[in-house]
This record gives sequence, structure tokens and C-alpha cells, in this order.
Amino acid sequence: WSKTDMSNLRLINETIATSEVASVTVTDLFTDDFDIYKIVLTEFETTGSSVYSQQRFVNSSGSVITSSSYDFAFLQMPAYTTFVEQKGTSQTYMRGFTIDSRTIETSAGVVAYIFNPTNASSYTFVTSQSSFYNTGNGTTSNKSIAVLKKTEKITGMNFFFSGGNIDGLTIRTYGLRVDS
Repeated sequence: WSKTDMSNLRLINETIATSEVASVTVTDLFTDDFDIYKIVLTEFETTGSSVYSQQRFVNSSGSVITSSSYDFAFLQMPAYTTFVEQKGTSQTYMRGFTIDSRTIETSAGVVAYIFNPTNASSYTFVTSQSSFYNTGNGTTSNKSIAVLKKTEKITGMNFFFSGGNIDGLTIRTYGLRVDS
């Protein structure tokens, strides 16, 4: 990022989970002020083994959306073996902010962009990139896309793992101003 890019970002929320929890829900990530949001996840770790990080959106009433309305696809690109594609349609969650249970906490990071979350007449889209280093194999990078195929106002997100708890997580959300 250049200095110009950073001036287009406004920190909206910072949430830090430091104790073992099943999930982290943040209801006030998105406002009507922006169409695009940048989410940065750091210090992301789990107690589970062979698990995936998963996400759901939270609507303006504060309810986690658990209906089968999520589609996702991601490419896992480990440095030590062949690449793996995963996808899901009509799921109750999104997957793609991938972190391994053997990840060294400070090595894991996710950058995601959320498009049109508060526009109640549009689907909400996500793109993300993540990487982590684990003690078992080495470095893995990931790229993902996802969509919530519901038209409702989205104001937050719910983060959890397919197994195990969240041991630590820092979530920073920025609004991205787009100059025309």
C-alpha cells in the first residue's frame, strides 16, 4: 500500500479475542458510509486439528445468517505439495480464510474485502487472501471468493472453526473510500 491508499482507509472496528471461545461475533463492522470494506485478521489460532476457519454474516437485527445461502471457492497453495481447490454451494457458512491448527499464531494473516454489505438490494461478495506458517509442513497461501445469496442489510460477521475453538483473534475492519 502506498500512503495514498492508506488515506482511503478508515478504521471502523477493532475486536480482540484473547481467551478460548467457540466463535467470535462482531455486529458493528459495516455501516452505510462505505460500499467496500477491508478486514484484516491477525493472531488467528485454533485448538482443533485439521479444521477450517469459517464465517457467516450478521444482519442488521444482530442475527447470524445460518441459512443455506452461501457459495464459496478457494485455492489452497502450500509450498510443500500440490495445490488444492475447494468449493461449496448452498452452504450454511463461507470458508476460505484458511488457517491450520499447527499455525504459529503470529505468522497467520488474512486480508478480505467485503462488497456491498449494507445494500439490502444486492448480494454481499467477499474476496480474500491468507497465508500461514505451521510447524508441521511450512508455508501455505490461500485465495478465496464467496457470496451471500440473500438480499438483506449486513452489519457484521461471525467467525468460527469447523472443529475446535478460537484461541486468539484480532479483527480490524476498515471502510474503503473510493474516489471517482
